[in-house]
Amino acid sequence: MNEIANKIKVIAFDIFGTVVDWHGSVSREVEAMDLGVDAGAFALAWRAGYKPAMQQVMASGEWVILDHLHRRILDGVVADFGLDSISEAERQHLNLVWHRLDPWPDSVAGLSRLKAGFIICSLSNGNLGLLTEMAKNAGLPWDCILCAENFNKYKPHPDTYLGVVRTFALQPGQVMLAAAHHGDLEHARNCGLETAYIERPHEYGREQPKNVAPWSANTLHTTSILDLAEQMGC
Repeated sequence: MNEIANKIKVIAFDIFGTVVDWHGSVSREVEAMDLGVDAGAFALAWRAGYKPAMQQVMASGEWVILDHLHRRILDGVVADFGLDSISEAERQHLNLVWHRLDPWPDSVAGLSRLKAGFIICSLSNGNLGLLTEMAKNAGLPWDCILCAENFNKYKPHPDTYLGVVRTFALQPGQVMLAAAHHGDLEHARNCGLETAYIERPHEYGREQPKNVAPWSANTLHTTSILDLAEQMGC
C-alpha cells in the first residue's frame, strides 16, 4: 500500500452525483409519469432548489431533514412547470425518487473493493431514512451511514466533516472525503481531511457535461470509484 493508503482509516463518500446518478434517475421517473414536460429540465430545476433550501434551514436554526426540503422544492417546481393537477399521492411517490436513485456503474464494485481495506461510510446531506433505503435499493455496501441528520448541520458546515472524525475517534488526516464536487472537498480539506475527487462528467446529464479537470489541492484525482480503489491499493 502507498503512503496515503497507510494513513487513511475511513473513506467517507458524498452521495448525490458521486455515488448515485440523480439526474438520470429522476429524469427517468418523471418521463415514466408522462407529464408532458422535459424530464431532464424538471430534474435540473428540482435539484437547483437544493442549496438555497439548505441555506434557509441553516439560517433559521430549525432543523429540517432533506426529505421535507425535497417536497417543498418539488411543490414549487410542479407549479413552475404548470403541473398543479398532479395528485398528492403522485407527489408523495415522486418525492421518494431520491430514495431510489441508481448507482453509477462503477459504484458498487468500487465500494466493495474499498470496504476490504477501509471503513467506508456515507457523508451526505440526505437523511438517514433516505440513505438507508437508497443503500438497500442500490446495493451500496456501507459499513456505516453518516449524514447531516447525525449532526443537525448540512454540509459544508465543519460539524459534518469533523463529525466523521469524532464518530471514529480519529485525527482529521486519517479520514478521506471522496466526492465529485470540488467545493465539498475544499471544505473538507479546510477541516484537515484528505480528499479524493471522482470524475462524474455527466452528473447533470449528457447534454450538460461537467468540467472534471484536476485540482492540485486534492490528495487524489480519480476517474471512478474503481479507480479510487486501485489507487488506494484495493
